[in-house]
Amino acid sequence: MKKGKLIYSILFFAVCLCPSVGMLVTKPETSSENRQLSEFPSVKTEEGKWNVEWLSQVGDYFQEHFAFRNELVTGNALLHGKVLQTSTADGVIQGKNDWLYYKDSLDDYLGQNLLSDRSLYNIAHMLSMTQEALNEKGVKFLFTIAPNKNSLYGENMPYYDSLKVTDETNRERLTQVLKQEGVSYADLYQAFTEQDEVLYHARDSHWNNKGAALAADVLMSMLDKEHDSYENEPYEVRRDSTGDLDTMLYPLATTADDEVYYDKEMTYAVVGEIGSNFDPRITTVNPVKEGSLVMYRDSFGNALLPYMADAYANAYFSRGIPYQLNDVDTNAADTVIIERAERFLPEMSQFPPVLAASEVTLDAEEETLAEDGATDVKMKPQGTVVQVSGCIREGYLDTDSQIYLRINGAVYEAFPMDVAQGEELNDNGFCLYLPSELAAADGNDLEILIKKDDKYLNIYKNIIEEELIQ
Repeated sequence: MKKGKLIYSILFFAVCLCPSVGMLVTKPETSSENRQLSEFPSVKTEEGKWNVEWLSQVGDYFQEHFAFRNELVTGNALLHGKVLQTSTADGVIQGKNDWLYYKDSLDDYLGQNLLSDRSLYNIAHMLSMTQEALNEKGVKFLFTIAPNKNSLYGENMPYYDSLKVTDETNRERLTQVLKQEGVSYADLYQAFTEQDEVLYHARDSHWNNKGAALAADVLMSMLDKEHDSYENEPYEVRRDSTGDLDTMLYPLATTADDEVYYDKEMTYAVVGEIGSNFDPRITTVNPVKEGSLVMYRDSFGNALLPYMADAYANAYFSRGIPYQLNDVDTNAADTVIIERAERFLPEMSQFPPVLAASEVTLDAEEETLAEDGATDVKMKPQGTVVQVSGCIREGYLDTDSQIYLRINGAVYEAFPMDVAQGEELNDNGFCLYLPSELAAADGNDLEILIKKDDKYLNIYKNIIEEELIQ
């Protein structure tokens, strides 16, 4: 009996020690998740002091790097997914019929935590201001939203239907405001719902190559851009696609998904070397085509990129946020497209594009209302511009109030924006990028005006100098 207990104890501790001891003889674990793993912590900080958080950081390191981590994660996920029909990955929803969904899209699906009317206006007016600035340079502009998979194909979502708050979504509500603001918008949701077949992967959060070809056709048709349509192009289907959600959930036991491959040969070439179509910046050339494109995109642009690149003589694709609109001049672009995934729309309201402001003329009478109607007003140098930002106090803004700044006598319209405060979004922020040469180092007279009911209300006056560092 004692011998049996001893053997059991030895086996128990041996199993417990495997993940730790295994780190000495195995290669470091890599993550299947979309994040960077921690590095082994130093006992001293960069300042040379003792690192008082060393033990907790070592614990975090072990949790992410212990031996056989992926094998254990996969085994646990298979047990829950195949037997219990539940997901063990925080970012993945286990759907019906072996479908997987991105959990970040759940708020949109349930109609909860929707953006405020002002936040929707902030996004739409931000895009309208961008479009106007580009159109003045003779550059075409187009905005589009890549629909969430469960917005198009929600029939395989699990029990969440019973938890729906409303059928309204940020995408549908924003579409109406975009129309009011006159933003050139390509409605991919409508284009995909008109198709009889499923054009997204079952185990990935994105469209397949046929869906990407459809999206490209919609975008370029709206831009009146000459391009090759793939509607009747022959293709073959291969079961060789590995989904991002599948990899997150089952890092060592993924299930191959179908992918579409067209027979047509493309003529574009990538400039330099890239790791994948998800690289942060990609430049392409095509000697047999015309035009120059700058496209700001997210992961939906991975499959979309080849079709867009094949239609333009020069194309530049960026994942950088905020959008650096000097890319347009650098690449001599005649067209700008902004593509944003539906689940990322709330982030759009927080990151206005970096665009140097141009002086405007007020077209109505002005009335002084207050001198302290704004808070957290700052001026901060950023390269060739100075960022001027702050928040308007409650009660001054209507849903569609425009915000203007008078700086040293000249007037500019500021981007409206949301400001993150903890887990909440404050929808009454603003941001303006002033060319550096127009900002004085010894103090800047700043006034803030709100346009309401065809009148400009002056709500803030101050001299800003302490935040401006040359």
